[in-house]
Amino acid sequence: MIGKYKYIDTHAHLNLSAFAEDREAVIDKCAGEGVAVVNVGTKAKTSQLAVELADVHSHLYAIVGLHPIQTIVARHSEKELGAGAKPFTSRGEEFDPAFYRNLAENKKVVGIGECGFDYYHSPSAETYDIQAAAFIAQIELANELDLPLMIHTRNGTSGGPDAYDDVYRLLKQYAKGPGNIHFYSGTLEQAKKFFDLGFTISFTGVISFTDDYSEIVRQSPLKLLHAETDCPFVSPKPYRGKRCEPWMVPLVVKQIALIKGLDEAVACEQLLENAGRLYRF
Repeated sequence: MIGKYKYIDTHAHLNLSAFAEDREAVIDKCAGEGVAVVNVGTKAKTSQLAVELADVHSHLYAIVGLHPIQTIVARHSEKELGAGAKPFTSRGEEFDPAFYRNLAENKKVVGIGECGFDYYHSPSAETYDIQAAAFIAQIELANELDLPLMIHTRNGTSGGPDAYDDVYRLLKQYAKGPGNIHFYSGTLEQAKKFFDLGFTISFTGVISFTDDYSEIVRQSPLKLLHAETDCPFVSPKPYRGKRCEPWMVPLVVKQIALIKGLDEAVACEQLLENAGRLYRF
């Protein structure tokens, strides 16, 4: 199936409100450019929409799950609450295994997630238990359904626990199958540990305008990489400042090839094969 496409965006969010006004036009443009798209759920509503879109468009696929930041409603600071008040975090959406199991029965659903830890939007000390519970539940559902995991991992800006280390620890303890660490920004040493677990890593348009991840791209086996947009976020050059869209993923493929010193067609073919292998297209 994957051979019918020129490219694949392995992590996109056409199911978010940023595309509410022109979603079908963007979907059509992707089809015209030969770009297959994996839309990833962030909560119940967006997971449901990802499946509905996949049902009516042959070049779209879905991953369903609960993003770690969706398990948290809000962080309230002392500034917001008044002097002397202690910050607190309210519980957000809870992971419902039965709901997501039902969604995953659809043949166009190719994974569970995105799940993991996010310490950027909420401090680990206050939210670890909530995020961990949802993460473990999704790992267990992926094990049950024999589906790969889509992992979200983001560190905070002021030190504290490392989200990549915490994700690795729970994957090693609970996961029975493979998956992908999307929008990778960890270290090369951490990447190697994920590779040893049978996981892949993916890169976005960020690699087109910074060299921060070039050495990781260069030293990672091409067979363990994916190209993604994470649209509507982080548009690659020359589209920075504009809404990111899945048909831009060839620019990510081009940059991966450039960093690794490979012919673009060779890199593109391998990246397509990688996606087909992980998601069983």
